[in-house]
Amino acid sequence: MNNTEVVVIGAGQAGLAGAYHLRRSGFEPGRDFVVLDHSPGPGGAWQFRWPSLTYGKVHGMHALPGMELTGADPARPSAEVIAEYFENYERAFDLRVLRPVDVRAVREGDGGRLLVETSAGDWSTRALINATGTWDRPFWPRYPGQESFRGRQLHTAQYPGPEEFAGLRVVVVGGGASGTQHLLEIAPYAAATTWVTRRPPVFREGPFDENAGRAAVALVEERVRQGLPPRSVVSVTGLPLNDAIRQGLADGVLDRQPMFDRITPDGVEWAGGRRVDADVILWATGFRAAIDHLTPLRLREPGGGIRIDGTRAVADPRIHLVGYGPSASTIGANRAGRAAVRDIRRLLAEEQSAAA
Repeated sequence: MNNTEVVVIGAGQAGLAGAYHLRRSGFEPGRDFVVLDHSPGPGGAWQFRWPSLTYGKVHGMHALPGMELTGADPARPSAEVIAEYFENYERAFDLRVLRPVDVRAVREGDGGRLLVETSAGDWSTRALINATGTWDRPFWPRYPGQESFRGRQLHTAQYPGPEEFAGLRVVVVGGGASGTQHLLEIAPYAAATTWVTRRPPVFREGPFDENAGRAAVALVEERVRQGLPPRSVVSVTGLPLNDAIRQGLADGVLDRQPMFDRITPDGVEWAGGRRVDADVILWATGFRAAIDHLTPLRLREPGGGIRIDGTRAVADPRIHLVGYGPSASTIGANRAGRAAVRDIRRLLAEEQSAAA
């Protein structure tokens, strides 16, 4: 059994921000806190992004606290740029991330502590920063006839790049940044593309700066205060109306169609009888929070989400969720890491005072 004051689960943007603020607050890495990451290397979810997503195409990436990302080549794959940046960051602040470590469950331990069960042994801790993000839980909607489709279905998490779609008829489902990026990349290779979304897309003029990011975060906070599953921050920011998007609109590539009603063996079909034949359905339908390991703590509300106040789980003040709900963006993750550490310091000080 390993004993520590704080366990951080996840070494993406949110987890590293939390670890950084723990370090700055006087917590010693490896002794007072530990960072557990299930990925094979640094970079969080970024290391798994498709090669054609270059750094210049990244939507709203903000630097980690204490160290800017400078001089990056916008033509390089974002997976390489950000993985290198995260690796340098971990080394610069001596965060000593343990990987690959799979966290299997977090449950009540002895003496008011939490027990974190992992593939690398168990940790007993006084507080937990959960920063597991969403990449491990791609969301696949269900539609009638889905199992009958004779073509290929894949999710953004499995997207290999546009070349694999050469000569194929592709239906892209989803109105977010990933869906539009996929369409713009695939269109020059595919025999045909069709874009379908549940709601009409909203395009946003102007840069996505820090003020815009804060406004977007504020729009998500009310849902998690009510204990509802959070919407992603990206879903409320709108799509940036850049030159590539404008060209896609002009060319008809981004000609959005309403959501189909069923999937057929050969494509998709709407209630009015319209059909589109397809070889591939690409689901750019987002992700859900990866929090199943917290199930033993019974934190979920009847609405399906975890009610949080700031970053603290209302049902258990030892648990802080960063990169969840309002902090599921790079700017939100930075702020959440600082806020979580501030509250954890207060909690541990109160416990120490009560025990004295």
